[in-house]
Amino acid sequence: MENVMEKIYGMIPPIVTPFTETGEINEALIEREMDVCLQAGVHGISVGGSTGEGPTLKDEELVRLIGLAKKHLKPGQPVVCGVMRMCTQDAVRTGLAAKEAGADAIMVTPTAYNALVPNAEGMFDFYKTISEKVQMPIIIYNVIPQNEIKPPLFKRLLEETEYVRGIKQSVGSVPALYAMKMGCPDTAKVFAATDDMLATCCELGAAGAISASIALFPRESVEIWNCVQRGDRERAAQLQAVMYYPWQALAGNQFPIRLKYALKLLGRDAGYCRSPIVYLPEDEKRKIEEAIQNYLKR
Repeated sequence: MENVMEKIYGMIPPIVTPFTETGEINEALIEREMDVCLQAGVHGISVGGSTGEGPTLKDEELVRLIGLAKKHLKPGQPVVCGVMRMCTQDAVRTGLAAKEAGADAIMVTPTAYNALVPNAEGMFDFYKTISEKVQMPIIIYNVIPQNEIKPPLFKRLLEETEYVRGIKQSVGSVPALYAMKMGCPDTAKVFAATDDMLATCCELGAAGAISASIALFPRESVEIWNCVQRGDRERAAQLQAVMYYPWQALAGNQFPIRLKYALKLLGRDAGYCRSPIVYLPEDEKRKIEEAIQNYLKR
């Protein structure tokens, strides 16, 4: 397993899931998005996360997406599959399906429904059970504000489970990523997901990023990673600044439809979102259009 985790690093875009107008997966469009990112030099691919509308995807659809990713990835490049389910049994079932399909790791989100949010002991049991039953590398997707995985719990999971080995830090921005790094052993893989501060996160020791901005700006993101690795902080900061304002226009509710609109403005048709994410207000479109136009003029 450690060999598997060694190859999960760097810039890994969570690919959007293009749907047809009737809600079916558009394989031609998602394969094109995978190719765009891989040609830019990304280090792997993630499918079925929140950017990919993972909670709307059935297990058999995740299996299809894993197969498409594996078809495009080079040998040694990993595919990370999102697991976004509301109970332990469902997460185990989805994890086993992802494992059978050939995923290298699963990225498991804490349960999210407000009335059913467990305490830390419940979340320990959640991840411990998935580890024991699925038996493949697990990255925690720490994205639920009302059910945040704190550094002590992540450290305990690292020590007391065999397969929990990484965390994607989405809650709390840069300070939370730094706290996670400080509170856990160096062997823990902490991935960034603060989309407008990727260079900063990498300089603080992130193992890479699994972040939606990589799917939008794969070339800049890969260059940020390369700059940080060779110590070119000035160029990394310049690239972070290039991505900063477009990201401010994208952040917010109904994120997948915002990102797909931005991709369309860049000439990359990402299809439709699944209902009920079907409408982007005109004022939000104008805001995104202005940001992308300014990005293209730079």
